[in-house]
Amino acid sequence: MLKANQSKFLELATEKFGAQAIVPVADLVSLAESNGLSNNDHHWLYKPAHRAGRALYRLPALDESATSVAAMAADIVPIRREKPVAKKFDPNAVSEHDYAQIPDRDSHYVPFGEFKMIEKIISSGKFFPVFISGHSGNGKTFMVEQVCAKVKRPMIRVQMSRETDEDDLIGGFRLIEGETKFMKGPVLRAMEIGAVLLIDEADRADPGKAMCLQGILEGKPYFMKKTGEIVTATPGFNVIVTANTKGRGSDDGRYVAATMLDDAWLERFPITIEQEYPTPAIEKKILTNYLSDDTITEDDKAFVEHLVVWSEIIRKTFTEGAIDELISTRRLVHIAQTYRMIGDRMKAIRLCINRFDEETKTAFLDLYAKVDPTINPVPETPAAETDKAAENTQEIAF
Repeated sequence: MLKANQSKFLELATEKFGAQAIVPVADLVSLAESNGLSNNDHHWLYKPAHRAGRALYRLPALDESATSVAAMAADIVPIRREKPVAKKFDPNAVSEHDYAQIPDRDSHYVPFGEFKMIEKIISSGKFFPVFISGHSGNGKTFMVEQVCAKVKRPMIRVQMSRETDEDDLIGGFRLIEGETKFMKGPVLRAMEIGAVLLIDEADRADPGKAMCLQGILEGKPYFMKKTGEIVTATPGFNVIVTANTKGRGSDDGRYVAATMLDDAWLERFPITIEQEYPTPAIEKKILTNYLSDDTITEDDKAFVEHLVVWSEIIRKTFTEGAIDELISTRRLVHIAQTYRMIGDRMKAIRLCINRFDEETKTAFLDLYAKVDPTINPVPETPAAETDKAAENTQEIAF
């Protein structure tokens, strides 16, 4: 038999939720607590006979309160579960993730090169593919991102490699909630929402696999042969490609992974921008931004001056073919960031150019020591000191 407080709880629940209503456990607990009832006053309800689903219980009829809990359990009719209706196949399934994002504006960025031109093209909302080539670390991708951030245009960045294929770009069939559906890839999503599609490192792609973009690069609707749907681009959609080469491979071996791109693919781009490193004046502004938050010391300004002069000499020497390595703007930024953390100019430079071979690294360090008057001559390596000591020893022996 139900006790007085148990009957009271049932009456309160029926009054609030309705006769024989199905109520979540959380709501039942809240009701009991708000009326000063104990756990025993409502725990009697949580029996298998009253269960209507996960954490759901059906209230028994009020007239059953005079009978035992066991008797009530016997009278309850099991819930009839409706047969799930088969979902219709959806050929327009998209990722749960939001591909397109408006990039964040970077306070350190200083516009240079063809920034204004890219801004005009993207702001126009017209379809006008652009191919941007240039050495690694000179701000090609960063420029496109910051243009999109400035004009508040959503952008989807796709990183290319030899393994990137039609399934990665256009989309393919995926298992979604037990069903096989066609999941649209980043290219089709960019078309549908009118986003800027940034194809990064295009010259790393397999030329044959990249040909799936031919029609799209012409601004034509795309026919999805696997589903029969035709995707038409929304105004604002555009394709911008970045690469270290112009699609003809790398003869000097600097970009060994660069491939020869198909001429038919390259012909789809109306213009090609040759991105150069920023001028010394722009580079000084960039490094100054990375070295300071609000203020910059005279020491920091001097360091920036020396770094820019140092990199300019190296780049000119590289252009003349006297050396095989150069210092990129990205490498200068790394040096500035490292210096800001450790406070040692020469050590910051040494750590950031350790990736070069020993001969190149030593030459770069020697050059910087000549550019910066505050730096002592670079000490000889232990091996060189050992050889010198050996020579002195031989001279003394003779």
